[in-house]
Order: sequence, then C-alpha cells, then structure tokens
Amino acid sequence: MAEGGIRILLADDHAIFRAGLRALLELEEDLEVVGEAASGDEAVSCALATRPDVVIMDLSMPGTHGLEATRRLAALDIGVSVLVLTVHAEEEYLVPVVDAGASGYLTKASADRDLVDAIHVVARGEVYLPARATTLLLKQYRKSEREEGHENPGIQELSAREREVMALTAEGYSSTEIGQKLFISPKTVDTYRSRIMQKLRLNHRSELVRFALRAGLLREL
Repeated sequence: MAEGGIRILLADDHAIFRAGLRALLELEEDLEVVGEAASGDEAVSCALATRPDVVIMDLSMPGTHGLEATRRLAALDIGVSVLVLTVHAEEEYLVPVVDAGASGYLTKASADRDLVDAIHVVARGEVYLPARATTLLLKQYRKSEREEGHENPGIQELSAREREVMALTAEGYSSTEIGQKLFISPKTVDTYRSRIMQKLRLNHRSELVRFALRAGLLREL
C-alpha cells in the first residue's frame, strides 16, 4: 500500500464477487480495501466506521438497496465518493443514481477494463461517467426539462468562462485537462469551480454535474 493511497469499501451482497473484486484491486499499489458490506445498511455503517475514500456500491442488495444507501452517504457528507458498480444498464438507473449523489456509474461488464480508472477519478472528487452514459444522461434530462418545464435561473449568475468550466467538469475532465483546453492553470480552474459552486449554492461535485445537465450546458458526445 503506497502512502496516500485510496481507501475502498466494497458493498455487494455476493461474497464471491467481493472476493474477486478485492483480489483485482489489491494488485494496485495505491488501492486498499478497508471493508466489505453485504447490504445498504451495512455499507452506511461500515463507511462511518472505516471512513473510506470510495465506496463501490451495488444497487441490488437485500434490505436497504444501493440507491438509498448512496442517498444516505451523500447526506452524511463524510467525504466519501460513491461509485456505483452494477449489472443494470444505464438506461434504467443512471438518472436516479446521479440524483442520489453518486460520483460515478459503471456496469460490471466493463469493470475489468475501466474500474481502476473510475476509482481514481471519483477519488479526486471528480465524476466518472462513460461517454455513452453522459450522452444518455443528457438526453434524459433534456426530455425531463421539456416535460416538466423547469427553469434554471441560477445559470444567469455565471459568466461565459464559468459555464465552460462547469460543462467540462460535468463531462468528466480533470482540472489539468480543463486548463489545457481553456489555456489557464489548473489552480485557476479550481478557483472558477469553487466560485461556481458558491454562486449556485452547491456542496458536491455531483450536484454541479446535475445542474450542468439540467441547464443544457453539455454537448452531445
């Protein structure tokens, strides 16, 4: 375990799957599995006890399901990022997962090639969504906005540059990558992002992503 590594809690009701996941993750020098849970309730209590950086959360578990456990963890505000890892396709659960406060969504079918990268992204406080998921999420939010007639008055408070930073953040780019695209320093990107969240009264990066989607700031990918 390297100094400053990422502490992970595994929440899945299948013990064999958790064992395989633990074995995969512990091949990485900077990842450490600090706990396991077989239900949503256990995930919340174990997160409070172990204070991981990332919870890898299944959705279908007995008792309190993963979606409700994600909501509880987001409400606790203990500095943990939730990465949902599930067999369910994005079409069914993507919007509820993002609305619940998760920082990422990944299907188990792609876990072998994408999981480690996704963990690093959400551990940095950023949002991990595959390109297809981002496109789907954008379309679903646009449909919801048309049907419900919601407005986003807060968007008027943002400058053009702040809107650019918000959109690129929602698309999953890091501060360094955003800085390269906009020809500004990563520190300046972080300053813009903090200012955006203050103006819009947002507390978490996932809230910023939801706002960007609802405001129509994301492009089709």
